Amino acid sequence: MRVRSAFAVFAATATLASFLVSSTANAAEGDAKRPNILFVLVDDQSPYDLSCYNPATELQTPTLDRLAAEGMVIDSARQMGAWVGAVCTSSRHMIMSGRTLWHIPDRGNKTTNNPNAANPNLVPPDLVDYTMASVFNRAGYDTMRTCKQGNSYDAANKQFTVVHDATKRGGTDQSGSHWHGQQVMDYLNDREAKSDEDPFLIYFGFSHPHDTRDGKPELLAKYGATNHKDINSLPAANPKQPALPVGYLPEHPFHHGQPGLRDEEKVSGVWTNRDERTIRNEMGREFACSENIDIQLDRVLQKLDSMNELDNTYVIYTSDHGMAIGRHGLQGKQNLYEHTWRVPFIVKGPGIKPGSRAPGDIYLLDVLATMCDLAGIEAPKTNEGISFKPVLEGKTDSVRDIMYGCYCGGTKPGMRCVKKGDWKLIQYDVLDGSVQEQQLFNLADNPSEFLAQHHDADLVKLTGHAPTADQTNLAGDARYADKLAEMEALMLAEMRRLDDPHRLWNQPDDGLAKQAPKAKRKQKASAN
Repeated sequence: MRVRSAFAVFAATATLASFLVSSTANAAEGDAKRPNILFVLVDDQSPYDLSCYNPATELQTPTLDRLAAEGMVIDSARQMGAWVGAVCTSSRHMIMSGRTLWHIPDRGNKTTNNPNAANPNLVPPDLVDYTMASVFNRAGYDTMRTCKQGNSYDAANKQFTVVHDATKRGGTDQSGSHWHGQQVMDYLNDREAKSDEDPFLIYFGFSHPHDTRDGKPELLAKYGATNHKDINSLPAANPKQPALPVGYLPEHPFHHGQPGLRDEEKVSGVWTNRDERTIRNEMGREFACSENIDIQLDRVLQKLDSMNELDNTYVIYTSDHGMAIGRHGLQGKQNLYEHTWRVPFIVKGPGIKPGSRAPGDIYLLDVLATMCDLAGIEAPKTNEGISFKPVLEGKTDSVRDIMYGCYCGGTKPGMRCVKKGDWKLIQYDVLDGSVQEQQLFNLADNPSEFLAQHHDADLVKLTGHAPTADQTNLAGDARYADKLAEMEALMLAEMRRLDDPHRLWNQPDDGLAKQAPKAKRKQKASAN
């Protein structure tokens, strides 16, 4: 009896041990099948720079072309906006937290930019515990980050297990984009040496093509550009320089609303100049920096392939916002035109049909929810984004009907835009009410958002771009008065829904504190 009992105990113990071994093996096998994520974020890049959005571009990015051919291109990906001149600050806070513009903290506990930041009901005090790296760390992922230093969500950045941040905008391997690529290469080499089989999340950020765009000499030469430094002269003309971008203007029709703004007035090599030579040279510098990013991405993808990790990795490529560089007479990112409000967005990975394309209608703040969905992780309770995994799987074309944009980093209340279907309205209320403007576009008919100024005969001769009669601002056109009123109402509804603390001149104040004196409403018949 005792022998039988001992045997029974032994058998039970052996069975339990076998179960534990089997469970551990199954868990390990399950972990091995969990997808890796390589999230690539560049700094200041318009989708129109890339051939998958603009076949006429002169920028050469074979790695991104291949990524687009092997994955999905999302056509309507946007950053929600900014309450500070450094648009990247709010954009990166939204990426990290999955929260909307007026529900995120400012840097350094400031509340001057986002008045809602001090309200714990709108901005959770413990939000950092639910940001990207925190969520993936708890889910058993290895997390690594390299990116520029500053203008970001510092507390969230520190949650990554491995962090190598530095601002690298120089023209050498050590001072430029190669440095960021090398941090990822070193991490992958270490992972390979340790036979690390944990799933990983790598945040692969760059400091370029943000100004100052000091490209590598050989790439600058390829695009006919120079790192121009003399404020008293223009850069040399060179036939290799990219052509003027579609939508180029020598100046914006009215003030952008932020006097002395660095990215509009003080960019090295640009300053206040918007002439052909300056803009073409700056486009060349931008392209030199962007091609170098493409080269670094190729290094990392080849390494993942050699490690047999690439097929189980979602590669997400995007930018924190777009850029003007001469379009509409602007230089920076402090505007809501398509070249700046939109961002490039390419995804390759398991289950994504090669060569596919969808509008998506996504915000960058949707990235966290989507990453969680792809990895089988529950999105954090603080998340406000929408997973666009169904878009990536081809089950739906988009995740929302209406998109809202904001810029009020300058004089308040600033700029707002709203888009529904093909229609988009931008409103400006800046410089203490002295600039109050509306722009109404049908993006299907006028994707470049041409204005009356783009129809000037001398400009058409210079650029070679001749808009049709209806490719202009339609806000002052009586035929579209009903559409204008509809879009105005839609904008106000979105501002209310998203807890926007400001109101424009033609909106009810809703009892909010006034941010600036109101001027008399200007006549909207102007075709700016």
